[in-house]
Amino acid sequence: MSLITSFDRQLKHFLHHLRLERNLSENTKLSYQNDLRRYLAFIQDRVQTFEGIDFTLIRGFIRELSAIGMEPSSISRNISAIRSFHKYLLAEKIISKNASEEITLPKSAQYLPTVLNIREIERLLAMPVKHPEQNPKLWLRDKAILELLYATGMRVSETVELKQENLYFDAGFARVFGKGSKERLVPVGHSAIEWVTKYQIEARVALVNHQSEDYLFLNSRGKKLTRMSVYNIVRDYARLADIELPVSPHTLRHSFATHLLEGGADLRSVQEMLGHRSIKATQIYTHIDRGYLKEVHKTFHPRG
Repeated sequence: MSLITSFDRQLKHFLHHLRLERNLSENTKLSYQNDLRRYLAFIQDRVQTFEGIDFTLIRGFIRELSAIGMEPSSISRNISAIRSFHKYLLAEKIISKNASEEITLPKSAQYLPTVLNIREIERLLAMPVKHPEQNPKLWLRDKAILELLYATGMRVSETVELKQENLYFDAGFARVFGKGSKERLVPVGHSAIEWVTKYQIEARVALVNHQSEDYLFLNSRGKKLTRMSVYNIVRDYARLADIELPVSPHTLRHSFATHLLEGGADLRSVQEMLGHRSIKATQIYTHIDRGYLKEVHKTFHPRG
């Protein structure tokens, strides 16, 4: 059996293992699949069997990823995929030694996400109302999406999967299912509640059909919106608002977190709302606006 045939078979088994044993999200499993297929393309001309893969070969693959300009965070994900795959092969006795054990994760460069200021956010959120001709039939839906993204800090994947049954607007919350199907309750502000409700009453009822299920945000055919559709919605209104920075749904998530912290929210609360497993993932927002931190120190420190 060729390495390619053997790899495809073991990769299929490995992905099934991830689905059953580790409860990873579909996006993570797809990333693992793509990363491991890239790995195969590198090793298939260099070894004949899995047993022939050694530390030097894996390190060569990682160096190639770095050489083509891949971000440290993406390289880390590739390494994690390779480690998990080799650990699985060892457990299944496909290999007798794990050549990936000594591969270390790269030190990630400090990543400072794009954040909009309050005025830019206000301009962006106003665009669907000011320019309904941008999307004549669906501007109300677009307004609700923008309001909800900024109000909750939800990921785009969480937004498109959101169902009406998980909106508890009387209590001011939405029930969100994040990475690994981890559930959390996220507060929703009055403005977002107002616009989402208005969309449900005035627009969604005209879109719904047998394909809609209970998904909140629908396209013109009554189907659940895709992540790319939401990306396009955010991008197009950002251009209309003359925002020069590259803007995506994740920009609204970053802005949500940053504005909360600048307003005095504590890290633990923001961590919970964002659905971060570790507070380290949230701490990055404390490094975004150094001018703000300097001003706080100057204002409140006894010797500022």
